[in-house]
Amino acid sequence: MTADSVGGVWTYALDLAQELAAGGLRVTLAVLGPSPQDDQTAAARAIPGLELIDTGLPLDWMAEDPAAIRRGAEALGALARRLEVDLVHLNSPALAADAGFTVPVVGVCHSCLATWWATLRGGPLPGDFLWRIEVLARGYRACDALAAPSAAFAQATAAAYGLPQPVVVRNGRRPPGGEPCGRERFVFTAGRLWDDGKNIATLDAAAALLKVPVVAAGSLEGPGGNRRTLRHAAALGRLDTASVAAWLARAPVFASAALYEPFGLTVLEAAQAGCALVLSDIATFRELWDGAALFVEPRDSAALAAAIRHLLDDPRKAGRLGEAARLKAGRYGMESMASGMRSLYRSVLERHTPTPSRKEAVA
Repeated sequence: MTADSVGGVWTYALDLAQELAAGGLRVTLAVLGPSPQDDQTAAARAIPGLELIDTGLPLDWMAEDPAAIRRGAEALGALARRLEVDLVHLNSPALAADAGFTVPVVGVCHSCLATWWATLRGGPLPGDFLWRIEVLARGYRACDALAAPSAAFAQATAAAYGLPQPVVVRNGRRPPGGEPCGRERFVFTAGRLWDDGKNIATLDAAAALLKVPVVAAGSLEGPGGNRRTLRHAAALGRLDTASVAAWLARAPVFASAALYEPFGLTVLEAAQAGCALVLSDIATFRELWDGAALFVEPRDSAALAAAIRHLLDDPRKAGRLGEAARLKAGRYGMESMASGMRSLYRSVLERHTPTPSRKEAVA
């Protein structure tokens, strides 16, 4: 299985790897892009049966040119052959096209430049995007099966690339242990704050209209050097999983004004913690959280501030909404995600001639 340490794919990959390894599979996690942070490495090393390999290979969306992706794909194909795996799970499906894999390949569509651009910018694509999207399109077509974490994103991916709709396997997280702490009076958000798709600028503007702290966890600087500045919200920087959970246990309200969000793992974590959700009214959030969140127009900072203020001023309503979110979050557990992926693995393995001496493994 491939992963990167930059965003939510790391959390997804580590959780899934833990479930698969606990079920008896041999799992190798091949890290692409920047090396994991110390806490990320420690979390991976703590999973019994998981082999972690920091490949040093580039991420497709950070590669300098198509040749760099091709070299990375070839190296990953060689690694899979050396490890004698039975199936490859690519969280970077662009690598499928040139890897020369000799076993089935399952790709997961977590996000992509084509759908990101269509959502945030529209109009003609910049030249640097065109070749990246073409490489990804070839990778998608080379996979034996594709999965997406929400129906909304599956539909967007199919439309953007002219593909059959990927199988929907919704992401999952384990609920936090223990009881929530006493709720304090502040607003919390978390994510890749440097990414325009997260639209932290609208929440930052809303913070200027509120008389309570708005606290944001996550990196303000992206791997490509792009940087965000917060004028009104308090920036905590990147936090480890335990620290985010501690903030969520105290926060009465979690807010996200995201414009582009294929799923939103941090929203799920907030819901599991019983936070009241105030979310942008986009297709993914409606699909996942309708009836368990307040929705606002994603670029309307005044409406966002009003919705947050309404919940902070009415703790009972915030509590009811938080409980509704917690109950709905029960649909998005680790068991259902792992079961969905295992079913997809089986379907592609069954289409290939089985070898009696081989034991199923995932890399």
